[in-house]
Amino acid sequence: MHFDVLTLFPDIFGGYLGQSLLKKAMDRGLVQVRMHDMREWSTDKHQKVDDRPYGGGPGMVLRVEPVVACAEAVQSLEPTQGYLVMLSPQGRRLTQHVVEQLARQSRLLLLCGRYEGFDQRVSDILRPDEISVGDYVLNGGEVAAMVVIDAVIRLIPDVLGDEDSPKDDSFSSGNRLLECAQFTRPREFRGLQVPEVLLSGNHEEILRWRKEQSYLRTRERRADLLPESRPGADTT
Repeated sequence: MHFDVLTLFPDIFGGYLGQSLLKKAMDRGLVQVRMHDMREWSTDKHQKVDDRPYGGGPGMVLRVEPVVACAEAVQSLEPTQGYLVMLSPQGRRLTQHVVEQLARQSRLLLLCGRYEGFDQRVSDILRPDEISVGDYVLNGGEVAAMVVIDAVIRLIPDVLGDEDSPKDDSFSSGNRLLECAQFTRPREFRGLQVPEVLLSGNHEEILRWRKEQSYLRTRERRADLLPESRPGADTT
């Protein structure tokens, strides 16, 4: 999987790219992440990429020329067009289903906004898939791009080491339940014990317990995920 990140602040990604599973995946050639500073496509002598909004109002808006020029130049780096994603609070919400769609791509271009956002003509020309990581506003799209990368690489073969690992994750396709509680050593801490069933060695009983606990946790914390809570569900 290739990620091309289009941003005004590429240095933000320095620590993120050098840590944990992502770094290991990059070292093994499973993932490639390239940074592209949109300022390099500015025709302004000061590399200015924003301007005041027409019609007035607070803040600054990212200009169409450098953003479009950057996206088109990055697309041309490879013969195969990448799938362009614009990180935007106005986009469709990022869910595990959307992550699975993105993971089927071989190359993703992640367009990170700043300030009051992009000139509308960026979307009109580039036709990106606008995606939001939640109903809140960030200072920029860089953190959102990291969220997308982090979620997508988990679904790339061999990144996690165990191909079955993501299948039981909360929100994965076919699994609408939250993951059950997990335990490890020590068996007792401050009076809190590991459930006996997990120490029994009876894998059938453990599986049954985990499914039950997943259902109970989901009912308690995210009842909206359960079939009976969805519109039109038969609760009789």
